[in-house]
Amino acid sequence: MPNLSYHRPSSIAEAARLARDDPDAKLLAGGQSIIPSLKLGLLAPSAFIDLGGLPELRGVRLEGRSLRIGAMTSHAEVANSPEVRKHVPALAHLAAGIGDRQVRNRGTIGGSLANSDPAADYPAAVLGLGAEVRTDRRAIPADSFFKGLFETDLGRDEILTAVEFPLPERAAYVKFPQPASRFALVGVFVSLTGKSVRVAVTGAGPCAFRVAALEQALAKRFAPESLNDITMPADALNADLHGSAEYRAHLIPVLTRRAVTQALA
Repeated sequence: MPNLSYHRPSSIAEAARLARDDPDAKLLAGGQSIIPSLKLGLLAPSAFIDLGGLPELRGVRLEGRSLRIGAMTSHAEVANSPEVRKHVPALAHLAAGIGDRQVRNRGTIGGSLANSDPAADYPAAVLGLGAEVRTDRRAIPADSFFKGLFETDLGRDEILTAVEFPLPERAAYVKFPQPASRFALVGVFVSLTGKSVRVAVTGAGPCAFRVAALEQALAKRFAPESLNDITMPADALNADLHGSAEYRAHLIPVLTRRAVTQALA
């Protein structure tokens, strides 16, 4: 493992300054993705800028018709939050199914989103609920945030501070997990708010994405049978030893039907 420096800033402004001053430094949240990458030699940062000492980046609070979740809030805190369980139970369910107990207690929502792993769970919720990603500079709509494989709209020294989730009328998340890691082979998040339906998929492509055909069918009638005749093309979907692109394409409408059934329960 290479030698590197370690910084523990006392404010968001200090963290941003450290990131600006050292282009090779990496922001550190829970470390559940970045530390394994470092051990495998996939990263060689000059320094870590640890955001763990910034309490303003933690916590869940209700703000009008949205839930604001701080970027350093752990998966376990999201899963166990009374506010999340009451207002967006699908999000609590999603967080409770991430990784194992260690990952849930150390990993953070902001770290997961900034990393944009193609099989991570939170990107499906952010897209599926039409959330807004807040940084130290701006607000980024969910539909503009995910750009590709491990790529987001965040600038190199931009700090993700919180995520604001609108409260849906109905929502559910269903995933087909890889048994060892519990990453999503395919995961589908569905939400209904008024006449607006969002269907977001993770695990199947280079990054999370929405499926217009499923959304349009469910907007006409929010019921699992509305999707019976819809199939997904396998073009550009992921393929690996756990599942072919065709298998993932088959899973998307299957899991969407299950998610709609759960949302209606």
